[in-house]
Amino acid sequence: MKAVLDTCVIYPTVMREMLLGAAKRGHFQPIWSARILEEWARAARKLGSDGEVQARAEIALTQTYWPDAERAAQPGVEQRLWLPDSADIHVLATAVTASADVIVTVNAKDFPRSILSEEGLERRDPDSLLQGFWQTDPDGMADTANRVLAEANRLSGDQWTLRALMKKARLPRLGKALTA
Repeated sequence: MKAVLDTCVIYPTVMREMLLGAAKRGHFQPIWSARILEEWARAARKLGSDGEVQARAEIALTQTYWPDAERAAQPGVEQRLWLPDSADIHVLATAVTASADVIVTVNAKDFPRSILSEEGLERRDPDSLLQGFWQTDPDGMADTANRVLAEANRLSGDQWTLRALMKKARLPRLGKALTA
């Protein structure tokens, strides 16, 4: 399955690490555009002066790990597409150009299923997508989650529980599945 990752699911660290961990396990092929990655870097400015610098370093590592994930929309594709928020058309154009199966986003209202289905695409939220991967690969997804948890605890100096971390990361169903 080829999945375009919207900026809103790769900017938050825990969500991104869970999604990319699932991709590393072979559950899907991640796709993004240069613009999606640039939006990630700009969004990281909210974290302070070092936020963008750190994001750009993480982007470089991500591009190194998935050198074929970045796709540019074919000329003219964006002009023929429509979404409620015109600022998101580039995401849809990337998905159409890459012949993706799904757009992973938390912005349901900006990606109506009816419009996506006309292009042969699905919209999935990261929580349900990851929970589905857990159902087919519980040990692998648990391993990924435990690595993300260990890194979150190391970086924060706190002692998160897996369920609390997933809930904070807007992955509550996955957190419940992992700790059931």
